[in-house]
Amino acid sequence: MQMLTDLCTTIVGKVLLALVVWIVGKFLIKKVMGLVEKIKALDKIEPNTRTFVVSAIKWLLYVLLIVSIVAILGVPMASVITVLGTAGAAIALSLQGSLSNLAGGIMLVIFRPFKVGDYVEAAGVSGFVKEINLFYTVLNTVDNCRINVPNGSLMNTNVTDYSAEETRRVDLSFACAKSESPAAIQSLILEVLSAHEKVLQDPAPFARLSGGTNEAMQFTARAWCKTADYWDVYFDLTQAVTEKLGENGVQAPAMRVISSK
Repeated sequence: MQMLTDLCTTIVGKVLLALVVWIVGKFLIKKVMGLVEKIKALDKIEPNTRTFVVSAIKWLLYVLLIVSIVAILGVPMASVITVLGTAGAAIALSLQGSLSNLAGGIMLVIFRPFKVGDYVEAAGVSGFVKEINLFYTVLNTVDNCRINVPNGSLMNTNVTDYSAEETRRVDLSFACAKSESPAAIQSLILEVLSAHEKVLQDPAPFARLSGGTNEAMQFTARAWCKTADYWDVYFDLTQAVTEKLGENGVQAPAMRVISSK
């Protein structure tokens, strides 16, 4: 009974100590992470890299805390390493997708195909990059919905970054009756494109007859603008050219507008 009492006392003492270490450890990790996020050196790092580094530090601290608790409970470290090795192999097989996401997150930080704030299209979704963490990249859609995209998917698919360059080209197509004068329609479209304050003059705006049918002619219009002004220019030109053609009596199907990204 004495031996049993001593054993129970020892076990209870270790469990209580481990519980205290867990509570204190979580508190200290929270404090340490607060200090890490305030390090000025991290402000010089790109937001996606900073988020990844902070997440990695947090995970590492929790791993150290768990190892410390295991040691307090008196479990031999050799046994722990053996168990962890076996469990790691089993977990690696069952969590291939998660490990792929982790590897993808590391590759995203190293190669930086896009950064926080960019508008991207990948893996069948599109939106503004809000955060890149260890396993997922968070996108915010234009209608303010949040999408978590696995990093593994992003590293194994085509990614279109609409914010990567300083300028973009706006492409529009307009149609009119075949009885109209191609030169006159071209002149009207160019007049609207050149007059818009956000349209760049170098490269110069472009408007030419590009195709048609037995009933209609199709004109392609192209204008360059700053990337931040893309959608303003897109909608402004769509409306302005349509109104210009209507004001000059251009015959249908002038009001029909076909757009391309």
